[in-house]
Amino acid sequence: MFKNILNAFKVKDIRSRIIFTLLMILIVRLGCQIVTPGINVAWVQQWFQSMSNSAFNFFSVITGNSFSTMSIFALNISPYITSSIIIQLLTIAIPRLEELSKEGEEGKKVITKITRYLTVALAFIQATSMAIGFGSNYLTSYTWYNVILVGLIMTAGSAALMWIGERITERGIGNGISILLLVNILSGLPNDFRTLYETFVKGKSVTIAIISTVLILALILALVVFVIYLQDGERRIPVQYAKKLQGRRMVGGQSSNMPIKVNTAGVIPVIFASSLLSIPSLIATFAGVNVANPTGVGGHIVKGLTQNYWCNPKEPIYTLGLILYLFLLVVFAYFYTSITFNPTEVANNMKKNGGFVPGIRPGKPTSDYMNKILNYLVFIGVVGLAIVAVIPIVLTGLFGVGSSLCFFGTSLIIIVGVILETLKQIESMMTVRSYKGFLNN
Repeated sequence: MFKNILNAFKVKDIRSRIIFTLLMILIVRLGCQIVTPGINVAWVQQWFQSMSNSAFNFFSVITGNSFSTMSIFALNISPYITSSIIIQLLTIAIPRLEELSKEGEEGKKVITKITRYLTVALAFIQATSMAIGFGSNYLTSYTWYNVILVGLIMTAGSAALMWIGERITERGIGNGISILLLVNILSGLPNDFRTLYETFVKGKSVTIAIISTVLILALILALVVFVIYLQDGERRIPVQYAKKLQGRRMVGGQSSNMPIKVNTAGVIPVIFASSLLSIPSLIATFAGVNVANPTGVGGHIVKGLTQNYWCNPKEPIYTLGLILYLFLLVVFAYFYTSITFNPTEVANNMKKNGGFVPGIRPGKPTSDYMNKILNYLVFIGVVGLAIVAVIPIVLTGLFGVGSSLCFFGTSLIIIVGVILETLKQIESMMTVRSYKGFLNN
């Protein structure tokens, strides 16, 4: 694989795609440094420093810290990601969208257009809601004109990033939206290393500093390897196709396999669970409630639902929220898998094409067999997700770091997943080029 990557730079077409991708990334990172006119940046940064809510920390990470600086790309690609998830869920609930998803390229184009419109609408709602919700402290001049202006600028920034992402997919390397998300997360790498250095190395003796460095590097390496196996792991179900007569020829009879990923739901369960648990804390924050030092029963419940207070030896009672978090991970993993993979539909399509699983009768027995395997794989996948997701929570509770580090938790799963898919695409392009060269000769 890595040999093909090095050879890719020798191929003009692939080299041009890589350069185009890098130029688009450079434009995006420059745009993240341009502050949105009319916003009181000093107040925003001070407010972020006082916030301990992990929801804002993670949102800042996936936007490449452009949200905390309120740049023109403050919302980044988060509205597009939200829109894509919403449309994917509505595809199951709305028959017309389900029909479009099965109509091939034309149907996908319509769904893509709907996703774009929804992205713009969500971006404008989010931007104007922030301007109204934060009030006069957020804007240099709290007028309806400035509220609309900030909303339009941030919406335009989000739409521009969506366009850039699509152009990278079309003319660059990898999935454009995923590449932008990867770059956003990696942009915080220097600050993350500085945080680890100040927490575990700075001011320590030479022996402790060396041991801490080795342990941190070993943990990061172990997590990366674990996530690679989790993302690439799959169960291959053997499929045999029966011979049939077409005209005067016998066709079929070949053996194949159907791969099912171990981590079928990806990072969606982690995002859903974290987002759901962060809602009470977000509401309490905007309502002026001090989550760190609650007074009533409701305040203690909200604090128990906030990840930053779990696994703290000084306040172990709040770790009960972790149990609810793990339960939601399991629920969302099975739910999301159920709406994205239909064993009955797959079994029926296999039967129509003359395929069958050796030793299993076509139709319902095949569907039941696949459903049993799927449930087993989902359980293994969600256990792996839980391990990766809990490690930063434990680090946050014990040492006060980990919740927003890009090489832990959800961020690490995204990084590894995007890099693996991009490398596979480059390898595939090199393989296709080799075939073309062979045929031309």
